[in-house]
Amino acid sequence: MKKRLALSLNQDQSKSLEKIKTMALITGFYEAKSVSEELKKLDSLSNGVLKKLISREELQGKVGQNLYIASLEGSKAERVYVIGCGKKSSTLSKDQTIKMLSSVVRVAISSGVSDVAIALPSLKTKDGDEWVLSQLSRMLEHQVYTYDAKLNKKNKKVNKLKKVVISLSSTVSDAKLKKAIKVGQAIGQGSNEAKDLANLPGNVCTPTYIANASKTAARNYDSLSCKVLGEKEMKKLGMDCLLSVGAGSAQESKLITIEYKGGKKGDQPYVLVGKGITFDTGGISLKPGGAMDEMKFDMCGAASVVGTLQVAAELKLPINVVGIIASAENMPGSKATKPGDVVKTMSGLTVEILNTDAEGRLVLADALTYAKRFKPKTVVDIATLTGAVIMALGYSTSGLMSNDDNLAKALISAGENSTDRAWQLPIWDIYQKDLDSNFADIANIGGRAGTITAACFLSRFTKDYKWAHLDVAGTAQYKGAAKGGSGRPVPLLSQYLIDNS
Repeated sequence: MKKRLALSLNQDQSKSLEKIKTMALITGFYEAKSVSEELKKLDSLSNGVLKKLISREELQGKVGQNLYIASLEGSKAERVYVIGCGKKSSTLSKDQTIKMLSSVVRVAISSGVSDVAIALPSLKTKDGDEWVLSQLSRMLEHQVYTYDAKLNKKNKKVNKLKKVVISLSSTVSDAKLKKAIKVGQAIGQGSNEAKDLANLPGNVCTPTYIANASKTAARNYDSLSCKVLGEKEMKKLGMDCLLSVGAGSAQESKLITIEYKGGKKGDQPYVLVGKGITFDTGGISLKPGGAMDEMKFDMCGAASVVGTLQVAAELKLPINVVGIIASAENMPGSKATKPGDVVKTMSGLTVEILNTDAEGRLVLADALTYAKRFKPKTVVDIATLTGAVIMALGYSTSGLMSNDDNLAKALISAGENSTDRAWQLPIWDIYQKDLDSNFADIANIGGRAGTITAACFLSRFTKDYKWAHLDVAGTAQYKGAAKGGSGRPVPLLSQYLIDNS
């Protein structure tokens, strides 16, 4: 993975803030009516500037509040930022901690300098110091990301931040804190790898491109290997359902497998299956023209699989992981699948395709059947599958459905830990009847509960193993002025694999 930030730990700097030589010093401050112990020396050398700011209530210390001090005499830092950490006696909630860390990261990026020192006081959190540093490192890596692959040189955004030295007043050993920084940074880099793929235009990021990118990722790590099946190989396997989606496109569909072998030989692998529709016009069931450009993000599930496998390899997790990507381009054309067509899946079930814009579940059906050959411990598929999930959960939370409650709980826990949250929806049998068909074993759409019935469709192909489905249609990309891939749910998936290591 590309190295974007030089992140390191230096616990000595928290003991004498006034001696830190840096372009920008970012330090924490508790809610108080007097200067804290950590800032006393700095305040003394600056002729009581901090004390004056506190007395005028310009420096209050509320969670996330930040104050820029342009020139602080007596400090070796060119500029100083003070970030509020809340009341010293109170335990910060997860959301409060993230609010505070977000403020730190925002200031670090907006300072416009290349060298930043972050010195935080002892923090009372429910999750501990290692979690704090892991989150901070991930957020820093996430925020320094810029897309410039297809920009003219003069339009390329330059992120000036290159080096960050972190210290945290803590009783945890330096070795554990350094490991936490490494883990957080690796997850941030994995998210950025997913963003890089997602942000490419559809005329560049084709199924073949994703296949080549997966091969490149595998070449970068001895523990990774990659295998790609083309349409002829998939036809021999009976993957007519997957092939039906790309039938109207000049781009060849691909089934991509990335294997990470960090565990013992014979250990059951954790399987991740990603939807990789590199552009989704809807096919014959053509989408409206407005915002159709965003359909290049319909391969974000696949991008998250590529990013997460690289995180596993980077951290050398002692488990086996298999990533499967079902990739196609959904286009109208003389050979395109039509509404009412019936196709056979690799499992033997037949599908009546009532709507060609419900194509993600078609490619996943064959990929989930293919996953069975790896004798998986668990299978998690990731897909920008339904607009209905946005109506249910908005843009902050991924939808989660599963045939195993323990697996669902593990993913929800990983989402909470990584702050890449998911929420479980039911896939009760009462919804399955909505997929009944008069002309095939199953229809590809049905009923009003679109997110749930989509998962019910997928569940027909996952009866032989523990399976969960993540619908990331609302979380995998940003809208509006910030339009682009979000890198989610790489943090959730990475944390899930770490938890099982």
